[in-house]
Amino acid sequence: MRWLIPLFCLALSGCAVPPSVATLPIPGETSDETEIRTRAQRAARTFVQVVDTVEPVAEQECRRIAPRMNCDFLIVVDDRPGQEPNAFQTVARDGRPIVAFNLALIASAQNADELAFVMGHESAHHILGHLARTQQNATVGAVIFSGLAAMSGASAESVRSAEEFGAAVGARTYSKEFELEADQLGTIISVRSGFDPVRGAAFFARIPDPGNRFLGSHPPNAARVEVVRRTVAGL
Repeated sequence: MRWLIPLFCLALSGCAVPPSVATLPIPGETSDETEIRTRAQRAARTFVQVVDTVEPVAEQECRRIAPRMNCDFLIVVDDRPGQEPNAFQTVARDGRPIVAFNLALIASAQNADELAFVMGHESAHHILGHLARTQQNATVGAVIFSGLAAMSGASAESVRSAEEFGAAVGARTYSKEFELEADQLGTIISVRSGFDPVRGAAFFARIPDPGNRFLGSHPPNAARVEVVRRTVAGL
């Protein structure tokens, strides 16, 4: 995996954003190619502006809610081609929290509010300790399912399968609740960064609705939008 941190100056503090200027056509470039390049430049500028604005607010909320946690967020971009729009939160080996966006998501966002909401949401996963809690739930599920399989006299292969299935079930046990919690805190981070999370949550209207499936990893889109609206109303 290759990370395009320098491309957007994401590893720098206070990265200057160049002023918006008209995109001049390159000799031999078609009008469609010029338009694509213009949109890409506009998306990059918007993304950098959002990161510069939201990151300090997310770190402030992190220190307020979880003062013992590493709150030094690193924002990175995954440039692998052919991916569906996605963003996720993870942790580096040294414990530093990472929020990753892929290029497809940056390009598909229709405004800065959507990018700010996504960044607030992913930052909230770290602040609320969701990654560690998911791993703990997966471990518990694996132990329970493999233990039951072993007690029933299952073969070693069946026990391993039960362990894998139990880990998957455990990891998803509270995943919907975690998503809604992250939506709530992400909304607060968005508002305190000066963005409109209700407008940002319009992003849900353009992604498939997972519905209320058993063991689904995400709640219905309508429930997520409702959490955003209710949180804004309570601020």
